[in-house]
Amino acid sequence: MKKYLILASLSLFSTLYSQDRITGELFSTRSEVIASNGMVATSHPLASQVGIDILKNGGNAIDAAIAANAAIGLMEPTGNGIGGDLFAIIWIEKEKKLYGLNASGRSPSDLDLDFFKTNNYSSIPAYGPLPVSVPGCVDGWFELNERFGSMKMSDILKPAIDYAENGFPVTELVSYYMELASNNFIEYPNFKETYFIDGASPKKGELFKNIHLANTLRVIANEGRKGFYEGEIAKIISEFIQEQGGFLSYDDLKNHKSEWVEPVSTNYRGYDVWELPPNGQGIAALQILNLLEGFDIESMGFGSAEYIHHFVEAKKIAFADRAKYYADPDFNKIPTQYLISKEYSNKRRAEINPNKAAKSVQALNLENGDTIYLTTADSDGNMVSLIQSNYRGMGSGMVPPGLGFMLQDRGELFSLEEGHFNVYEPNKRPFHTIIPAFITKNNKPYVSFGLMGGAMQPQGHAQIVINLIDFGMNLQEAGDAPRIRHQSSEQPTGGFMKDGGQLAIEQGFDYKEIRELIKKGHNIIYDLGSFGGYQAIMIDYIRKIYFGASESRKDGSAIGY
Repeated sequence: MKKYLILASLSLFSTLYSQDRITGELFSTRSEVIASNGMVATSHPLASQVGIDILKNGGNAIDAAIAANAAIGLMEPTGNGIGGDLFAIIWIEKEKKLYGLNASGRSPSDLDLDFFKTNNYSSIPAYGPLPVSVPGCVDGWFELNERFGSMKMSDILKPAIDYAENGFPVTELVSYYMELASNNFIEYPNFKETYFIDGASPKKGELFKNIHLANTLRVIANEGRKGFYEGEIAKIISEFIQEQGGFLSYDDLKNHKSEWVEPVSTNYRGYDVWELPPNGQGIAALQILNLLEGFDIESMGFGSAEYIHHFVEAKKIAFADRAKYYADPDFNKIPTQYLISKEYSNKRRAEINPNKAAKSVQALNLENGDTIYLTTADSDGNMVSLIQSNYRGMGSGMVPPGLGFMLQDRGELFSLEEGHFNVYEPNKRPFHTIIPAFITKNNKPYVSFGLMGGAMQPQGHAQIVINLIDFGMNLQEAGDAPRIRHQSSEQPTGGFMKDGGQLAIEQGFDYKEIRELIKKGHNIIYDLGSFGGYQAIMIDYIRKIYFGASESRKDGSAIGY
């Protein structure tokens, strides 16, 4: 009998603590990567290695970020590429300063709201030529390189060119998403010729080459930004889109320019959390954190119904403002500083009912709405937080002939509602979902991080910050911890939540807590994915070492040396 009791006890102990490792956490996690000379974290192991090779060959964090981005655009075309946009936050150690780059493209100058009204569009299509906006990624690379880089672009882009010419094995996850994408795009011109192997979507382990992309990258490497936005490439892009019934012109490409912007921040329990201002959605994370700072989150405990409820209710308030105010600041006076102020959060915090889920939340009328993420760090202390995307995975379906990439469909996110901050207008940047993030402490760098995935991004940013600061998790645990994602029936740019929305719960939360959430009125769903993809680098400023973390839900890896 005693023997069986011991076995039962051991079985119970194993069940309760099988994922414990040495951390005490009940969810599965792994160790951080720790190194002193440099660190690269991306969603593809080969891209991470490309970044590390650049660092070892004398490049800095900015050079490594560009090289890794170029490689991952080839290796993970299901989330990004040179047909998309780019945003970055850069810490320059010599200046002890953060810089922000908005490399998002604008709408075609010859397309206006009347076209959509006249042709009875209720929204901008997801695919095809109409949602295509100017791709800003390549110009973003050159802005970063010219201001802060240390290597020639021809050297930075060489690894991606080599992989495009010689091939690389396709990962299981990319193969899965490529097959899904083929269902949407198989009938679009040039898609199969660019992305299929022997007439089929690439399978796991198959060697994938993209000779057309290699040639395009070589032109960019040799001729600079003009090689992409002027000349033959720009001519091919514009003529193709107009042949397909779109409006993007040669002049739209030629006149494109990125913008250096000031990152904005809020202080959360002594840590400054930084995002970029609109047209992106980054300040939603700051609004969520400001609202939650007024509650004792630590005592609620990670995974508790009380914490999750308060988080979701704060998210609803921030996303109501997101739907109304986040747009291109060149066309609107966005009340950014007020939206992220403590004054504003103090005013709105009272709307959070601790016992009941809100079914409808509206933005206040104020005076005066898939992707890849990567981060790099070098031996001098420079750090880059970079995010890049085509939107809706691969993008619009528009693959210009002979160039090896798909154009983005960010224009879908414009509103067709007259008077809306984000209403469609010519030469306007659409509301953007992709956002990089950064944390400083006492005016020194602390964490460069991001979490991709549409509307999950600001929710994920806030959860990472809370995991680190309130719940004391390490960098890898903060990303491995189970996540929640609130979603509602509203469009990203169209009005406020009306039905309470749905609360997606990742595996790993106690069902007892989920039942309490149901009692509070939350509509719980289980979701296999849609919880984002995380990468991060933390610096120990005293010991001069880096900690790297990468998303265990994807193919990512953090590599240091």
